[in-house]
Amino acid sequence: MSGYLPICENRDFRRIYARGRSYVSPLVVTYVMKNRAQSVRVGITTSKKTGNAVKRNRSRRIIREAARQIAPRVKSGYDLVFVARSRTPFVKSTDILCDLQKQLKEAGILR
Repeated sequence: MSGYLPICENRDFRRIYARGRSYVSPLVVTYVMKNRAQSVRVGITTSKKTGNAVKRNRSRRIIREAARQIAPRVKSGYDLVFVARSRTPFVKSTDILCDLQKQLKEAGILR
């Protein structure tokens, strides 16, 4: 997972949900928040609404791949949380990548 650091702590996710800005599309919701570290941190979540374990894991895998591809273009100093939606497991990572690019461009954090 080069290019970014993972977000693992529940308190970090909660803080980003509460204080971060959200950008919504039918495939993924993105939360963006500035951090004090000069690194990009990424967290990925899927709820049980997404489907069974196989669908949730697929959702995480395709979001992780899209995040890996876009990470070098993201300005440093931001926390990103990607939340899978019910349509996420049925699309390819290239579709997710297009959505992420739109959302991060709208947030103004793409180079």
